[in-house]
Amino acid sequence: MPTRQKFDQDLEDLRLNILDLGKMVDERIGLAIKSLINQDLDLANTIITGDSAVNDLQAIIEENCIRLIATQQPFARDLRKVVAGLKISMYLERMGDLSVDLAKLTHRIGQESLIKPLIDIPRMSDTVKEMLELGLKAYVQEDCDAAASMAIMDDDVDKIYSRVFEELKVIMMTKPHQVQQANYLLFACRFLERLGDYCTNVSEEIVYLCSGKRVNLND
Repeated sequence: MPTRQKFDQDLEDLRLNILDLGKMVDERIGLAIKSLINQDLDLANTIITGDSAVNDLQAIIEENCIRLIATQQPFARDLRKVVAGLKISMYLERMGDLSVDLAKLTHRIGQESLIKPLIDIPRMSDTVKEMLELGLKAYVQEDCDAAASMAIMDDDVDKIYSRVFEELKVIMMTKPHQVQQANYLLFACRFLERLGDYCTNVSEEIVYLCSGKRVNLND
């Protein structure tokens, strides 16, 4: 196989691996939130013990990116594809870690009666998953505009987080016996807020891939 043709195939394999990793993380976020809402300890265990699959795939992507840089010495747009792919895989792996953190909160709350209906947490999760799915589509299509629009969605996640923070703060001040669970729910919202930030980081890499420009969309 000619060198250029082989390199193009390697870039396509990189793209497919990142899509697989993104879909894996997207599913795990949804299941982690489902475990929290339903207080499903078995489902939470599945998320926690399955984290190695995310780590293993990210390690493969990282190894392949380093190999491509070392052996092919890409430049311009080809180099951006490799660098952006590597960084996106790192952000996705960290998102996988946060899905584990969410599942661990399910264990900490256990079967204790919830102190409030979990309405805002699934709303935040839905927005994060929508951001991630949009990001993966923008990555495939190298769509700068779609990637940049993810920052607006992240603002919605931040607004919900701020509102829930104030609500839980009131609970902790007025109902001391509920402080522990309120803290756990606050952690869940914080993890989701961080997931939104990582989605925005992914969008920044897509903008870099498309345009060669570094932008900060988390401001």
